[in-house]
Amino acid sequence: MIKLKHFIVLALVCLTSSSAYSQDPQFTQFYANPIYLNPAFAGSNGCPRFAMNYRNEWPSLTGNYVTYSMSYDQYFKNISGGIAVIALHDQQGQGTIFTSTLGLVYSYHLKVNRKFQMMFGVKAAMTNKFLDWDKLTFGDMIDPRRGFIYQTGDVQRGGSRYFFDASAGFVGFSKHFFFGFAANHLNRPDESMIIGSSRLPMRLTGHMGAEIKLGGKSQYRNITSIMPNVIYQYQNGFQEIAIGTYVKYGAFNVGAWYRNKDAFILSIGVDTGKFKLGYSYDITVSKLNNGVSGGSHEVSLGLRLDCKDKIPSFKTISCPSF
Repeated sequence: MIKLKHFIVLALVCLTSSSAYSQDPQFTQFYANPIYLNPAFAGSNGCPRFAMNYRNEWPSLTGNYVTYSMSYDQYFKNISGGIAVIALHDQQGQGTIFTSTLGLVYSYHLKVNRKFQMMFGVKAAMTNKFLDWDKLTFGDMIDPRRGFIYQTGDVQRGGSRYFFDASAGFVGFSKHFFFGFAANHLNRPDESMIIGSSRLPMRLTGHMGAEIKLGGKSQYRNITSIMPNVIYQYQNGFQEIAIGTYVKYGAFNVGAWYRNKDAFILSIGVDTGKFKLGYSYDITVSKLNNGVSGGSHEVSLGLRLDCKDKIPSFKTISCPSF
């Protein structure tokens, strides 16, 4: 019954509206995928960095969302900034809809003074959105007694769309504080896979965080630091506010977030400096509770390489790992 309901709803959404809107995939290990959060983070680590992310949202539902992301970024002194490449693949409804994106990012790093720096990033990406018509079902395929037994008379219309996508953002930071803003889909590309128009709405993201060092004479001297953060996102009338903090204990990180009456997020990770591994789980607290959705699982893997040349004038950002 869930599968039947899912396909009928998907078919109605895809086929009965000539002007529809969608929303972007979301990761809840926000800083484990920094280039996706804000293109200005390109090169923010200084040395070469790989980031790989996997998210399985609502696995108990037939039409769950599975998203993969991979990025590489590095700071280059001769261009006073960072370069990044990011690839994203998202599938919805057991592969009924695929979205694949490949983007190139440049971030300019500006040293305002000895204590404060800024980074300004732009991203240019090509995206392919594909609809698998063979996985859609329609009303004329249903027999009242025996279910889906007939061939549909519906004619395939389109099914694939390629489009250019532009984004930009900035980050300002001092030794223990940072803030940033990013605007995705500045050109509002048409992502319609059928006849009609479906403009991708802009996604606006604001984020802010700090690192509070502990230790020394503190009763919490075994804890290296705590990192409170807040992230606000807006897209097509939908708003999301996530408030949380990370606690760093040596190489280990634990985090807890609360996201707009929707989910409580728990994360744990290990960061050795060159290698990091993180896991987070979203506990759904909305009407679509955990018993129905199965929550969400997310895994991140990061690798930092050594710099070939020292960059004495570059200051890295004190940003959470997960």
